[in-house]
Amino acid sequence: MIQLTDIQAAAVRLQGQLLRTPCVASRTLSDITGAQVFLKFENLQFTASFKERGACNKLAQLTPQEQQRGVIAMSAGNHAQGVAYHAQRLGLRAVIVMPRFTPGVKIERTRGFGAEIVLHGDTLDEARTHALMLAEQQQLVFVHPYDDADIIAGQGTVALEMLHEVPDLDTLVIAVGGGGLIAGMATAATALKPAIEIIGVQTSRFPAMVNAIKGTQHPQGSSSIAEGIAVGTPGKISQAIIVRLGLDLVLVDEGDIEQAIVMLLEVEKTLVEGAGAAGLAALLKYPERFKGKKVGLVLCGGNIDPLLLAAIIERGMVRAGRLARIRVSARDIPGTLAKITATVAEAGANIDEVHHQRAFTTLAAQHVEVELVIQTRGPQHIQDVLAQLQRAGLEAHLL
Repeated sequence: MIQLTDIQAAAVRLQGQLLRTPCVASRTLSDITGAQVFLKFENLQFTASFKERGACNKLAQLTPQEQQRGVIAMSAGNHAQGVAYHAQRLGLRAVIVMPRFTPGVKIERTRGFGAEIVLHGDTLDEARTHALMLAEQQQLVFVHPYDDADIIAGQGTVALEMLHEVPDLDTLVIAVGGGGLIAGMATAATALKPAIEIIGVQTSRFPAMVNAIKGTQHPQGSSSIAEGIAVGTPGKISQAIIVRLGLDLVLVDEGDIEQAIVMLLEVEKTLVEGAGAAGLAALLKYPERFKGKKVGLVLCGGNIDPLLLAAIIERGMVRAGRLARIRVSARDIPGTLAKITATVAEAGANIDEVHHQRAFTTLAAQHVEVELVIQTRGPQHIQDVLAQLQRAGLEAHLL
């Protein structure tokens, strides 16, 4: 079992090698959630993830013979970038095995750090098996993303920094995949402040650690927007630490994570990936559990595919009632479409899309259906637009 002294030693090794990220209060998120929310901006690291900490701590302790051989890692992206960046900094050969589903932005960024990229398998477990085979064949040092004491000690430095900045935190809410981050942070935090509460968060599509700790049998999905914590096999070391410290774990859904990503973007003007938003997702899903407490959230990563982000933002606008799809039925005569669009404009909404439908409808032949995607100020504004259309003699409803 790693101790506080291991994490403190890691903190010394990391000095000057990576960013001591800010941990600051968020007044708006505190108002929304009912807790006093403090955010640890690990998405501001050079590789946009806390994973640099463990990678740097591990590589800094390699023997000269191990440095000569080089390293290999398996990762969906953030651990890969951390290993590749610090291997490049130390002049080491780095081979990274990534699952085929890894976002292109993470693949290219990792390749940009000089690593040799191997895409193999559809899951992290398949990538790990292939990486272990290559490690044996090429005599490379295998750098595990979470089931390694040096990696865990490096990740634990996040808690040292948070409690130095905000010593009176009541609770830490931490995303959990393989468990390296929560194991390291919990070891440090409970040693410094035994009464602190540590809560891990997993996506309901990848509940491996929850199942292992609680004995549940939640089914595992095949993909998640939080690919950084989409881990099918929890770490043995981290699992043992979670059990020893009696940590609790909760599940959040994909929609919760999407909502948290959009909220952090809008409120804090900060970009996080799915795993980085898991902590806030838990506060939004279980507000009563955190009400009135001083809660520290780790924004653990900011590497998200731009196309996925665009889709999440658009879906978030729909959930918030700021983007709506309405259907308007009217007689098919000249000027009808102009009347519809003018009425929507008078109601103060902006039209994104228009679909004019004559053939695929059950209306009478002399009628037409027009589907509009409109930008609004919120749910009440949608109702105002529908009411104005109806006052203009048009049949309209929300889809």
